[in-house]
Amino acid sequence: MASTDLDRPAAGVTWRQRLSKWDVKASPYLYIAPFFVVFTIFGLFPIVYTAVISLMDWDTIRNSGEFIGLANFDFVLNDRKFWVSLRNTFSIFLLSSIPQLIIATFIAAMLDHHLKARTFWRMSVLVPYVVMPVAVALIFSQLFADEYGLINHWLGLVGIDAIPWHKEVIPSHIAIASMVNFRWIGYNALILLAAMQAIPRELYEAAAIDGAGKARRFFSVTLPQIRPTAIFVIITSTIGGLQIFDEPRMFDSAGNGGADQQWLTITMYMYNTGWGELNFGRASAIAWLLFLIIVVFGLINFWLTRRLISSEKSGS
Repeated sequence: MASTDLDRPAAGVTWRQRLSKWDVKASPYLYIAPFFVVFTIFGLFPIVYTAVISLMDWDTIRNSGEFIGLANFDFVLNDRKFWVSLRNTFSIFLLSSIPQLIIATFIAAMLDHHLKARTFWRMSVLVPYVVMPVAVALIFSQLFADEYGLINHWLGLVGIDAIPWHKEVIPSHIAIASMVNFRWIGYNALILLAAMQAIPRELYEAAAIDGAGKARRFFSVTLPQIRPTAIFVIITSTIGGLQIFDEPRMFDSAGNGGADQQWLTITMYMYNTGWGELNFGRASAIAWLLFLIIVVFGLINFWLTRRLISSEKSGS
């Protein structure tokens, strides 16, 4: 009786086959390993090191400190500047992020149409992002100058009194928020545009056949389809908005957040405490409090994301 292939013993696995199998399993980890190595050195280690310093009365000259527990956190939480800076940070964040996302979505929708010289317009909206933040802050600080600023000059031409941009809280926050919007609207618009271009055109055609107008197609097709990308933009805008530093720092020549801390942000407060007062223990405590605030907002955004995705699935 002739033997079949099933009766023959299986051939042994060669070393090349083993190497190929190992390569398939291990190579993805090797590809992403450099990021985690760099993150550990320049990200995770500073976080842990800052946590240690925040519990000490740090001596910058001797580069050593005495353990004092949570005294730095207690001082910061009872300091008026911290709560003023927290108020200013959230105020500037809301005044910048909400209009920023609305305008960016509108610009992305316009760029998604069949425009002439589309590449030119798409590159143009990104130009403010590549401008140095210091240059943007210097230009806008002159536009919003109290005495000779261009904005107050225009207001004077129509009979409106000059606005004290550098003396009052809300006007200074509006001025700083305008700088942030100028830099980041185009960047977020391109991210949203990429999401819009990934939407199947058949959905728009079907909506048009059903009689939906442009506005109805935008709210019923475009916005639901770009929801995951919009959530990503909201999360990144939240993190960036809570860490705002360059614009308020350069809003005046002193860089202290105003005479009465009208636009002092948390990052400015941390910088002034660390490098101005040379108290790195308290500065580290401020950094950790800011870190915890960002984590809380990140968790809230994550919860909202899950709710939106689950509602979208249940509605489909």
